[in-house]
Amino acid sequence: MFGDMMGMMNKIKETQKKVEETKERLNTVLLDEQSSDGLLKVTITANREIKSINIADELLEDKEQLEDYLILTLNKAVKKATEVNEAELAAVAKEGMPDIPGMNDMLK
Repeated sequence: MFGDMMGMMNKIKETQKKVEETKERLNTVLLDEQSSDGLLKVTITANREIKSINIADELLEDKEQLEDYLILTLNKAVKKATEVNEAELAAVAKEGMPDIPGMNDMLK
């Protein structure tokens, strides 16, 4: 039993390391989002760090319209990045879970 416990602890440590590596890798995963008409474009990492914003000149003429575009497009970009982030981290965590009898039944 003690050997099984040590094996599980090692597997958990390995998984923690893989999760940290995945978080680092997600800093390099770039996602693009744009407004429906393409006047505003945003690039964001899967860790939800905004890398660039490209604004069409015509949006600079109307402050309220630009603010609306920014809110909508940034929210879409953050949502997309969050989905990628969570899916990647969940896959790594699930892959590294120790085989504990009955655990799979509890996770369903």
